[in-house]
Formats: sequence, C-alpha cells, structure tokens
Amino acid sequence: MAHFILEYSSNLDPGKLDLDALFEKLHLAAVNTTLFPLAGIRSRAHRCEHFRIADGDAKHGFVHLQVKLGAGRSEEEKQAAAKSFFEVLGSHLDPIYEHQGLAISFEMTELPVTLKYNKNNLRDYLPD
Repeated sequence: MAHFILEYSSNLDPGKLDLDALFEKLHLAAVNTTLFPLAGIRSRAHRCEHFRIADGDAKHGFVHLQVKLGAGRSEEEKQAAAKSFFEVLGSHLDPIYEHQGLAISFEMTELPVTLKYNKNNLRDYLPD
C-alpha cells in the first residue's frame, strides 16, 4: 500500500502542474522501489480554493504530498522511498518553482498495525 494524497493551491497553472504526469511518475517510482505492489498504489488530489501562505500574497502557491504506507518496511526502505518520492515531486514542480513563490512539502506516514480492511480485484485487470 502506497497512497499519494496531494493538496495544492488553486492558483497553480493546471498545465504546469500536470497531475496525471505527476501521478504516473510517482507510481513508477513506487513500483521501482520493489516495496509496493502496483495494485495497492493509489493517487488523489485536492485543490484548495481557500488558503493563505506567508504574507498573504495571492501569487504564492503550495503543494503538499502526503504518502500513507502500510506497516512492515524497514526504516532504510522507508527513507529510500521517501527520498525518491520527494525527488520526483520536486523535479516535476521545477517549472512552477522557477516562476513563482512555491512552498513544497512532503510527509510519509506508516499506518499502525490496526484493524484494516480492503478489497480489490485490480490484479485481475493488470497486465502480467
């Protein structure tokens, strides 16, 4: 399980933000770690219409990526995955970062071992 949850300010250019491409890159990075099965990777984004950043200048933007993981990976594995995900995020956002004030933040949280239910048949629909 790797779930990518992105929040971003509504003043970012959708063409430059290109969420489809960003999620494709993040999914590829997750698969390339060999820690996350493709069927367990999810991405979603939330556009924030109401926000204030620093001095309130309406030109300032933000992107915050939260990654939620299932339990069971070593600290070294989690650190390597986190570094990879943040590098993908930062690189993808460079064209925006170079032209306006932009706060980029990232956090990765391992879910505690608790009651957890999920059901999916995605593996039946994925290529071999």
